[in-house]
Amino acid sequence: MASSIMKWNLCLGLGLIACAVEPDTTVCEETLFGTPSVNTGLDEGQCGPSCGCGASSWHPPVYTAEDITRLEQLVLMDAPALLKEDPYLAPSSLLPSDSRYCAVTPTGEPDHYRLATYPTEQEAELDNARITHRGACGQCSSLANLAVYMRQPDLTEPVRDCGVQGMFGGEEANIECLMDIGFDRPCAQIWYFNTRHTSEVCLDVCMALLEAPNHHSDGSLNDCIQCDEDESGPVFKAFAGRTRRNSGLPSALCRPCDSVYRVEHAGW
Repeated sequence: MASSIMKWNLCLGLGLIACAVEPDTTVCEETLFGTPSVNTGLDEGQCGPSCGCGASSWHPPVYTAEDITRLEQLVLMDAPALLKEDPYLAPSSLLPSDSRYCAVTPTGEPDHYRLATYPTEQEAELDNARITHRGACGQCSSLANLAVYMRQPDLTEPVRDCGVQGMFGGEEANIECLMDIGFDRPCAQIWYFNTRHTSEVCLDVCMALLEAPNHHSDGSLNDCIQCDEDESGPVFKAFAGRTRRNSGLPSALCRPCDSVYRVEHAGW
């Protein structure tokens, strides 16, 4: 815990408002990290928007509509290139890694920023960059996509509805539907490819569980979501960059606290 306090003091000394602290893996409570909804299948005693207890507890802020609108107003320079092909079709050596950090770097122009991947938290901090998620920057790392995750803690049904539109209207209809949710096109692309791949490899199990809650009563994911996690998750994480877990955001899918990166987003 002392190292976490020292790191926090270092961040404050550098004037960083978005400050990250590695997860404390000490087990002191059994609850998962998330915000249960009617689709979750768990109650607040099993899942809640905090981790740890006592001196090691972490309670991320509740982001306001003003916070989210502010993120949407910021302009990303050098946005990621659009994907030219489905990353699930070709073997790739790119795997998600928690050993790097995606950070916001200033451009000198008000309300404009760039994203850069750093090998360590300390190098990002010394470069006056604000860490926005753990892992390398990718298709969904922009602050506008962060705003989408903040605004909609449960994307299961909206993304599924976009997948249905894609079944009848094709790829562009699906991607436009995802953009209507709020994602920019680079992020919508990887979401589309993820959804299509899951529909192909997990179809039978997911059709049987269309109305099922996200979790079993013991806290484990239902078989459809677990199939997506196993079969589509690694490629999605590697290309998307940002996820809720590595951005410190709770969702209707409850996660073990030791998989959550403790970063807070404020002061933009």
